[in-house]
Amino acid sequence: MSTYANPWRPLFELPAMLLWTGIAAVSWATAELWDLHAASFRWLGVGSLVMALTWLPGTVRGINRRDWLRGRPQQFIDPQVFAARVPSWPGLLWMGRGFDWEARHAQEALDLVRLGPELFAPRDPARLGATWIHGLGGADAEITVPLAHTEGHLLIVGTTGCGKTRLFDLLVTQAVLRGDAVVILDPKGDRGLRAAAERACMLAGTPERFVSFHPAFPAASVRLDPLRNFQRATELASRVAALIPSETGNDPFKAFGQMALSHAVHGLLAVEERPTLVTLRRYLEGGADALVERVLQRYFDTHLPHWQEHAGPYINKARDANRRARGLLAFYRERVRGEHPSTVIDGLGGLLEHEAVHFGKMVASLMPVIVMLTSGHLEGLLSPDETDPNDPRRAASIGEIIARREVLYVGLDSLSDPIVGSAIGSMLTADLAAVAGSIYNHEAHPRPTDIFIDEAAETVSDPLIQLLNKGRGAGLRLTIATQTFADFAARMGSEEKARQVLGNLNGLIAMRVIDAKTQEYIAESLPAVRLCTVVKSQGSTTASDRPLLYTGNAGERLDEAEAPLFPAALLGELPNFEYLARWPGGRVSKGRLPILGEPLPPPAER
Repeated sequence: MSTYANPWRPLFELPAMLLWTGIAAVSWATAELWDLHAASFRWLGVGSLVMALTWLPGTVRGINRRDWLRGRPQQFIDPQVFAARVPSWPGLLWMGRGFDWEARHAQEALDLVRLGPELFAPRDPARLGATWIHGLGGADAEITVPLAHTEGHLLIVGTTGCGKTRLFDLLVTQAVLRGDAVVILDPKGDRGLRAAAERACMLAGTPERFVSFHPAFPAASVRLDPLRNFQRATELASRVAALIPSETGNDPFKAFGQMALSHAVHGLLAVEERPTLVTLRRYLEGGADALVERVLQRYFDTHLPHWQEHAGPYINKARDANRRARGLLAFYRERVRGEHPSTVIDGLGGLLEHEAVHFGKMVASLMPVIVMLTSGHLEGLLSPDETDPNDPRRAASIGEIIARREVLYVGLDSLSDPIVGSAIGSMLTADLAAVAGSIYNHEAHPRPTDIFIDEAAETVSDPLIQLLNKGRGAGLRLTIATQTFADFAARMGSEEKARQVLGNLNGLIAMRVIDAKTQEYIAESLPAVRLCTVVKSQGSTTASDRPLLYTGNAGERLDEAEAPLFPAALLGELPNFEYLARWPGGRVSKGRLPILGEPLPPPAER
């Protein structure tokens, strides 16, 4: 059994040191009063001083240990000074100051909780959390992590107001200064996070790299097409159909909507028109006859020269676009399909001939989603018309932004409209997955791209899981933040699906967490250690026939039991800007984050 010493016992070294110091002082002070024994008193003083000095190191350690428990003031770093230091950490991620949390810290925390930390570190009403937790580590050192360890992605967990945005500030700033492409998805549209990303670009000397998308500020927003990047046409249909609310995996309305989208996308690509949300809405809401006619005409031009002469009997009597499209479709089936069949035209033909009332009922769950994303200013933001000379806003795609190593901030404005915000976030995540697939297939040595997703439960979807699974091969490093793990389960519909998301995140940074299940999950993910507990016992017995005779016993034993490396309950006691991190490979760190910027003046001076 390992040796055990309680560091929070009474500080016996202090009175011993004071006693020997007092003896030395008295001996020297009174030595001259004893002519015969003056030398003896001086030597007694020297010996006493030596004894006092032997107790001094233990006294200093004990006082310092108790002083550390009272906490430290919040640190601030000038952004320009920080930017100048980033190049000194090549291949490393700087995570503030702190120490590696080991088994001895867990033992000290257990002993202190049992004794009562208020004895050494009374709670400060002006500060949140228990400052003594970080004080267990003593003097801080800089915490750096190899960037290779972040390739397995990173999860940040913390309740509201614990400092997640400031942590994102540090991570985003370092990514921008390294020259990485950066994409930030922020459901709240936090102004501080946007300002941090823009400031990082200015610190890097490349303010033109900053690109912003925010539905609440369309005039200052870049136009971003979530359907721009794809490798197969079916991806676009799946991307939009995934937004259809469904409680079952085999919803016939969702399946029909995806089929209709797939036919429309294939038709648009057949006439070399880029699919957008607006064009999809046009042909699903207004009818596919115009699209069918264009596809058939393009197909006939390619495979049947002078087809107009042969198609005359089929379309001469057509009085509107629908009848003309049906006539051309009949001509295709009777005169062309035998030698030149086309699955695209066959699918569009089924769409055209579908009974209108029934078709409207089958896409009733799809159309509200598309209408939401193409109404008002969202029409121009999500379906940009690059040929419009009256719109000076830049039209971009995530693939283009990543290729140019730019920094994209996306505010989803979920506070104002959570449904639309979630839909935009899910589509952009799917677009990112398509870009990652293209990079993986065509680039042998992709450059790193950092993806930051705040409140990730609002945008989590199957494409995000694919990014977590396979994004590393495309150079993507994801950092996602949430408040509780239950948020993922509620969004995904099951705890198993939520654990699938969490299982793809190798790194974990836990800030203050108040949800009990989340605390337990974090504690269980840490290594188990053996902690010691002193068990005291005492008792007495008497004989019934001789009550004046009794026996007594007192005992003390040291027990060991397995426990998490960090107590789950203490996760709810972490002060603002403090964290516990579990890195790939088993390293566990306890750190404090500085704030980039100057401290705010007192309220009376503002």
